[in-house]
Amino acid sequence: MRKFFSALVLVPLGLFFLIFAVANRHLVTVSFDPFNSSYPTVAVTLPLFVIIIVVAILGVVAGGTATWFRQGHWRRSARRHEADARAARSQLADLRAGAAVQRSDQQRLPALTLGNAYGSGGRDKQDATL
Repeated sequence: MRKFFSALVLVPLGLFFLIFAVANRHLVTVSFDPFNSSYPTVAVTLPLFVIIIVVAILGVVAGGTATWFRQGHWRRSARRHEADARAARSQLADLRAGAAVQRSDQQRLPALTLGNAYGSGGRDKQDATL
């Protein structure tokens, strides 16, 4: 289902870029020299669609980078909370293991004493258990 929705978005987007590229294929000179417009020192001549697509890609990368830096606080907080939760789970597992050992110690039958009046086997003279 996810592939279907991805195709539903990507196919029209690809067609849009293809139509845009065919409609805007004439050459444009982009100058980076504000002082000499007739013979610029730094200039690039490319088709218009290439310039627009490159600028859009750079905008997406710049926006993603800015968002990533702004969310650094939340990622750091999430790492700290995850470490705290991991430590708490470990401590809980240790406490549960200790409680299980303690319960098994309490359920163990007390040792019989040799000074018992009914003998050392824990049975009376008629062989009944105590």
